[in-house]
Amino acid sequence: MRPTIRARLAQGAAPWLPALIFALFHAVPAAADNPRWGAGYFPNVTLTTQDGAPVRFYDDLVKGKIVAINLIYTTCKYACPLETARLSQVAKLLGDRMGRDVFFYSITIDPDHDTPEVLKEYAAKYQAGPGWTFLTGKKEEIELISKKLGLYSEPNRSNPDGHTPMLVIGNEETGQWMRNSALDNPKFLSRTIGDWLNSWQTARKPTKSYADVPTFTFDAGEYTFRNHCAACHTIGRGDHLGPDLLGVSATRDRGWLTRFIVNPEAVRAAGDTIALALRAKYKQVVMPSLDLGTGDAAVLIDYIDRQSRAVRETAGTSGATTTAVTAATTAGANLTAIVDPYLRIQLALNADRLGDSRNDAHSIAAEAGKLGAGGAAIATAAGEFQKAADLKAARAAFARLGDAIMIYAQESGATIGDEIKVAYCPMVQKYWLQKGETIQNPYYGKAMSACGRINATLPSLKK
Repeated sequence: MRPTIRARLAQGAAPWLPALIFALFHAVPAAADNPRWGAGYFPNVTLTTQDGAPVRFYDDLVKGKIVAINLIYTTCKYACPLETARLSQVAKLLGDRMGRDVFFYSITIDPDHDTPEVLKEYAAKYQAGPGWTFLTGKKEEIELISKKLGLYSEPNRSNPDGHTPMLVIGNEETGQWMRNSALDNPKFLSRTIGDWLNSWQTARKPTKSYADVPTFTFDAGEYTFRNHCAACHTIGRGDHLGPDLLGVSATRDRGWLTRFIVNPEAVRAAGDTIALALRAKYKQVVMPSLDLGTGDAAVLIDYIDRQSRAVRETAGTSGATTTAVTAATTAGANLTAIVDPYLRIQLALNADRLGDSRNDAHSIAAEAGKLGAGGAAIATAAGEFQKAADLKAARAAFARLGDAIMIYAQESGATIGDEIKVAYCPMVQKYWLQKGETIQNPYYGKAMSACGRINATLPSLKK
C-alpha cells in the first residue's frame, strides 16, 4: 500500500510540495510566453513597409499586439481589390483603435513587382490610414510567413487569383488566433477583431433579448450587393472607392451591366470606353472579377433598380429630405454665407489659433437656421464649436461641422463654390473644405500643415 500524503509529510518525504504550492498559488505564464506562439514560432524576418522602413515581423509587427494579416498583390484582378476594400471598411468601423491597439498588415506575394513605392500608391487608393501597413520583402521569407500563418496556397493553374483571400487575426499576448475569410461581413470582422480578441477587457452585457430579434427575410439581391459591391459602392450616398450606383440600371444598358459584372476584365480588354473611363476616374481602383454568373448579375441589377427607386421616393416624400432638396435652388447664397466663415475657421486652426472663430461659428449657426430642418446638423455642430474650450475641442467640433456642411451640400445639390476644394488627411481620416490646391491642414496645424491631399469630389459621409 502506498503511504498517504500525511504519512509522507511526517516522514519528511515531500520535496515536491513547494513546487505544488507554487503552482497552486501563482498564475500560469501567458500564452505569449509559449514558444509555439511567441518568438520561437513566428519568423522574425525583416520586411519593408510601404514607406521603405525595415521592420522585424515578430519583434516589430506581431509581439504584444492585436493584428489582422492578409496576403495581397497589387496587380491582382480577382479577390485582392475586394479584399482590400473590405478591410478598408473594417478599419473605418474600428476607428481610432487602428494604430493604437489594433494593427493591419497586408503582405505582398509578388515582391518583385510590389516595391514600397507601388505598395504606397496601392494603399492610398484604398484610403489606408494609421495602423494599416503594407509590406514587401524576400520571396522565400514571405512564403515562410504565409506557411506559418496558414495563409499559404499551393500553386494552382485553375485558380487565376494565385492565393486564397483569407485573413489571420490574433492577439499575440493572449495566444488567441483564428483564420477567417477576408471577404466576410465587415461588421462581423470588426466585432471579432475589436471585441473577441480582448474580450476579457471589453466584455459587453447584452442589451436585448434573443426573443426580440426580428424575423429574418432573405433578399438575394441585398445579400449579393453587401457581399460583393458594398465595399466600393453605395446606392444614393455618393461615390466611395467606386461610383455611386444610384440609377445606374436606368442610365446603363442592362446587357452592358451584365457583361461588366460577370467579366469586367474582358470588357476593359475589349477597349470599352465606359469601363476605361471608370478606371481612370477612380484612380485605377478597378472593378474586380467577382466570380458571379449572369443569374447573379440579374439579381444584383434588379436590387440596384429597386433601391434606386426607393431612394428617389424617399426624397420625394420625406419632410427633412424634401426641405433639403427644395432648398437647393436658394441654398447657393446660404451656403456661401456658411462656407465663408467656415473657411476663416479652417485657416485659423491651420495657424494653431482660435481668434474670432467662435464668432464665425455663431454666424454659421444663424445662417444654418435659415435652411430649415436640413440645416439642423450644421447649426448643432456650429453650436458645439462655440463651446470649445481649447484647440483640441475646437478641431473635433470643426470636423463635425465640415461633415454636416458637406452632407447637406451632397443631399441638396447646393454648390459650395467653384474655388472650394475638398481635402482629406489620411492620418486623422478627416475631410475639410479649403481654397486652393495647397494643403492647409486644420487638424495638425503648423506641425504638419501639408499633410493631406485634394479629393476629387464630395465624400460619402452619411452613415
